[in-house]
Amino acid sequence: MASRICFLSTPENKKVFSELEIEFKYYNGFAISQKQKSIQSMHEGIKRYDPSLNVLEVSTKSPNALGKQLSAFNLRYYDPLREKEYPIENIFQSAKVFQQGGPYLDLLDVHPKEAKRDERLKTSGEMVCFELNKQRWELEPKSLFYDWIYINSLHRNKKLSEKIIDYNAFTDIEFNHQKSFNCQARSAAIYVSMCKKGIIEEALSDKSVFLSLYGVETIHSLKGEVLKTDNKQISLDDL
Repeated sequence: MASRICFLSTPENKKVFSELEIEFKYYNGFAISQKQKSIQSMHEGIKRYDPSLNVLEVSTKSPNALGKQLSAFNLRYYDPLREKEYPIENIFQSAKVFQQGGPYLDLLDVHPKEAKRDERLKTSGEMVCFELNKQRWELEPKSLFYDWIYINSLHRNKKLSEKIIDYNAFTDIEFNHQKSFNCQARSAAIYVSMCKKGIIEEALSDKSVFLSLYGVETIHSLKGEVLKTDNKQISLDDL
């Protein structure tokens, strides 16, 4: 058994997303077929909790073509300074600034897996901020910078942004909430909520506006109290 988070789009609430923690049968192995068995098992658990949820796996392992296109390895961010597109993963990793180095802009031009695994990201001391085109982003609220580049990239891609609105629940089988924080499935849920609230254009107009509409409280409440019931866990905020 494994436990993973499903991110729900909640445009009707003040918070732009909520979390549902699901326990499900996990199939070991690195083969895509094994990953997709785990995804199916997780989604079946989500549907048992709420059959009305339309769930999309957002990762390169997704059985849905849209979910694959929305992966941070495939979805591309347009850099106006360089007038070029880069995978979100490259933008995210290359923007990291540490006590002893960074940003490592050469990571923009390698494969996303190489960017993510670059040794300098582990050996340059404590991380101090993100920097993208001379604009600095603080480490708190957590996920803010990642969500900013992801949501900007998605909104710019009209084909994908029109299709994603049909979904209201998002997963990423590779995301382990006990080990990491930034997640493309969370970003997708936030985007759908902002679109349905009619605030997406305003949110993307400026960093400070994005932060104010996004809500610091939302980010810091992610590790809040959880109610466990059988094979599902429900955030008390959702009751």
